[in-house]
Amino acid sequence: MSSEHLSNDEFFNQLSTLLTTQREKSHGSVFLTQKRLTDHTTVSGKDDDGDEEELHPKSPSPLLVRATNGKSKESRAEKVKISTVVRPDAVDGFFTRYAEVCKAGMQALKKRDRSGRKRAKAKKRKGGGGGGGGGGGAEVVVDNTKPAIRS
Repeated sequence: MSSEHLSNDEFFNQLSTLLTTQREKSHGSVFLTQKRLTDHTTVSGKDDDGDEEELHPKSPSPLLVRATNGKSKESRAEKVKISTVVRPDAVDGFFTRYAEVCKAGMQALKKRDRSGRKRAKAKKRKGGGGGGGGGGGAEVVVDNTKPAIRS
């Protein structure tokens, strides 16, 4: 990816393409991050005034929004990284469209299959494995053939 940021419209187009690609593969992740974009032209020194200025800026800062498919170093060639800068006056409109694009990209996702996990828990509980914690119907077996030892 070049160091330049995409326009908001280009970002939405590429984000929807990225979400569609990951959905068609039927596996994979899309990482979405956002943070305040600060101006680093000032000298980096520890000043009390500078820290206060950074925590509570006088004017709203632009927002940096990034998306990536999360590929690691081994598959760096397949890694997709996109980003855009959102002006403070366009944040509301941006997040409205951002939510629409994300919802559209997540509609075809299927719910995670946990039925095997539930069956294993039930089998463990019936087999005397116990120890499920808040499982509810825990079974207590009392063996009267051995004397009880109390400490």
